[in-house]
Amino acid sequence: MLSSKYNPSETETKWYDHWMLKGYFHSEPDERPAYSIVIPPPNVTGVLHMGHMLNNTIQDILIRKARMEGKNACWVPGTDHASIATEAKVVRMLREQGIKKSDISREQFLEYAWEWKEKYGGIILEQLKKLGASCDWERTAFTMDEVRSEGVIRVFVDLYKKGKLYRGKRMVNWDPEAKTVLSNEEVLYGLEQSKLYHVRYRIEGTTDDYVVIATTRPETIMGDTAVAVHPDDPRYKHLEGKRAIVPIIGRAVPIIRDTYVDMEFGTGALKVTPAHDVNDYEIGKRHDLPAIDVFNEDATMSPEATVYPGEDRFVVRKKFTKDLEAAGHLVKVEEYQSNVGRSERTNSVVEPRLSLQWYVDMKAITAPALDSVMKDEVEFFPKNQKNIYRHWMENIRDWCISRQLWWGHRIPAWYYGEETFVAHTMEEALAMAKDKYPHVGPDDLRQDEDVLDTWFSSWLWPITVFDGFRDKRQLDYYYPTSVLVTGWDIIFLWVARMIMAGYEWTGKRPFDQVYFTGMVRDKMRRKMSKSLGNSPDALKLIEDFGADGVRFGLMSCSPAGGDLLFDEKLCEQGRNFCNKMWNALRLVKGWKTDNSLTIAPDEQLAYQWMAEKFKALATEVEKDFSEYRLSEALISIYTFVWDDFCSWYLEMVKPPYEGTIPVQTLANTVDLFSKICSILHPFMPFITEEIWHELRHREGLDCILSQYPVASAYDTTLVEKVEQAKDIITNLRDIRNKNNVKIKEQVSAQMVRSPRAEILMAHPGWKEICLKLAFLDRFDMVEAEDTAGIGFISGTEKCTVVLAREMDVQSQLEEKKKELEYQKGFTASVNAKLSNERFVSGAPAAVVDKERAKLADGLERIRILGEEIARLEAMQ
Repeated sequence: MLSSKYNPSETETKWYDHWMLKGYFHSEPDERPAYSIVIPPPNVTGVLHMGHMLNNTIQDILIRKARMEGKNACWVPGTDHASIATEAKVVRMLREQGIKKSDISREQFLEYAWEWKEKYGGIILEQLKKLGASCDWERTAFTMDEVRSEGVIRVFVDLYKKGKLYRGKRMVNWDPEAKTVLSNEEVLYGLEQSKLYHVRYRIEGTTDDYVVIATTRPETIMGDTAVAVHPDDPRYKHLEGKRAIVPIIGRAVPIIRDTYVDMEFGTGALKVTPAHDVNDYEIGKRHDLPAIDVFNEDATMSPEATVYPGEDRFVVRKKFTKDLEAAGHLVKVEEYQSNVGRSERTNSVVEPRLSLQWYVDMKAITAPALDSVMKDEVEFFPKNQKNIYRHWMENIRDWCISRQLWWGHRIPAWYYGEETFVAHTMEEALAMAKDKYPHVGPDDLRQDEDVLDTWFSSWLWPITVFDGFRDKRQLDYYYPTSVLVTGWDIIFLWVARMIMAGYEWTGKRPFDQVYFTGMVRDKMRRKMSKSLGNSPDALKLIEDFGADGVRFGLMSCSPAGGDLLFDEKLCEQGRNFCNKMWNALRLVKGWKTDNSLTIAPDEQLAYQWMAEKFKALATEVEKDFSEYRLSEALISIYTFVWDDFCSWYLEMVKPPYEGTIPVQTLANTVDLFSKICSILHPFMPFITEEIWHELRHREGLDCILSQYPVASAYDTTLVEKVEQAKDIITNLRDIRNKNNVKIKEQVSAQMVRSPRAEILMAHPGWKEICLKLAFLDRFDMVEAEDTAGIGFISGTEKCTVVLAREMDVQSQLEEKKKELEYQKGFTASVNAKLSNERFVSGAPAAVVDKERAKLADGLERIRILGEEIARLEAMQ
């Protein structure tokens, strides 16, 4: 017995378990063409949010469609070890247990970290199953598992041997909360309200001669080792060769000349602090200035600062400003907006810091990756991301890959004195050391304490998920992968680096195409965040609306590459769509058949119309898929199902009350409904699988493996005939409503004879559809319209409805005049387009011809409306 209501929770659990049991998601190389996707691995610390839901719904749509097309579909899931985020979680967990990281060894900390990962690390993957993600769970990877770790070490050693990786002391981005270096892409910049402090530096040997500098960071004054002015600035010519006294500190520093100084900013004089500013560091190198590091790694003041040791930098900023003011060094303070960099992970204000780190020489590996995108060997969707990519690649800087953490891939470098030995294992490093120093033992070597940037494992993901450094068979079959679905915000952090890695170690691109999703925002266009309280609970949405409802909600408002403006009402619309299809199923399942009946002409025409229109839909959907216009594809299917199938076709063929229909009519309907299930399945897999099996016994064939509908030629002439019948029926229903004529009250209609009218009336079943759905007792072709009837136009055909009561001539006249004005405006716009020489000469001939046909039809409608208005005016 079919339930009166669709129950998504029962259906989703049942079918997901069934698919898993059948092994539909698992893939092994065979003779079929491969279609592979690697999941952008979510952080092992993560829980499902709206961004994950969008990204993984898109991937699931693509992989399900490929599976239905007979391809060997392989979607590899996995998680990222997320060095900074995970270490912070573990440190917090230990703190709650009364344990400090500094009180335990590295090995003990890692034991706690792995324990945490095993307990919480798989949560997000289990949540993805609730969404319907058809990943190959047997291939689940983790960026720190054995296979992935081996690949990371192999690549580090390889780059070092090629001279494309080096260790050097440079200015880095330092996160004082995480106490680690950050890459440039992990720093988020934004304008923040600040202050500009104007401070006097006394000229050495004088009592009343000063140079005034402007700074946003008075807490770094303790690290000043020079004052710089522009060589062409006449205001400071007299200071050449002199020295200035650093306020409060009392240190004399040289006044130097450097073209970097902006004469228009502040006073045109610049304090130079080489240890705490990237540009100052470069000035310091040019002038051989010392670098005084006034901060500890947690951004408290260091002993070298000489004042306020151990106190936080921002606390010291306030205190030192008061000291400057008390000593008469503070000239003024101005409100100022400055561009502040914050850590992507901790939101801490990033500190420029001199540090010895490991770097990848990016210029040595970028060329193939840039060329491949510019030549569309790797295709970007949307295309505008190519320019952003090119700009970054052409201005690329070396990648700092070392991180001052314990959780992650430990750098495979061992030190003996000043010597560095980079090797796959400690044993290999020891053998290398012994070649130079035979007396060296294991205890003499010291491994680098740092770990590698998380992205250093992620950039190998398309290779290592297939064990590509060891298993050539797997790599050759699945690689390059078919498409990468990801957010545009990690185009540099991840996408660009994967392309570089692909060419560096396989000589191939890692994927054929990249589809960049937009950002999920609320309906007010705000980015979703916990602080704004506008980010819904993803699992609660699934609980409330069902996975299919949520998938519909996400995809129906997700323009290709554009931001998604999410509203829960869209999920409600998705749930309603499920209910609509379920009610259609219940209607069809309730039909009784009669073997003695043959299919009527109107039923046959209705089926032919739907079959041809479905071909048109399949063609449109295929085109949308090729351009990653998935939202448009879904809406096209939705409109077809809701309007054409449910609202029109089922009404055309359903039996009379308590009546029966031919067996063939039911078979045709089940066939159409089955095709709908197939074309909709990638978007809404659960409801379609359930309906698929309820329609008829399938002998083991599941919807998930049914043939995906393909684009094919369709009969536009037949479709247009039935579409005109729908238009006539709609007009007739509208006239009934406006004149308060009940549905059961029979009326007659006429169509004025014309070549088109003769074709329509002669088509088997066409007239019967109009009679049935418009509740007409007659529908005749006449030589002239009935002057006593209510006229309307369908296409270019004049039709009349004859009522058994007097019609309201005035209201009919007003309606026709309004329609005439609309038609005049419409034809004027079409005529303007055709009068544009650029359009006529530049547009495809078929498009121009279509516009000319629109103009001809519009002019004919204007003529007919004019006649109709004249007729009505004569009746007044």
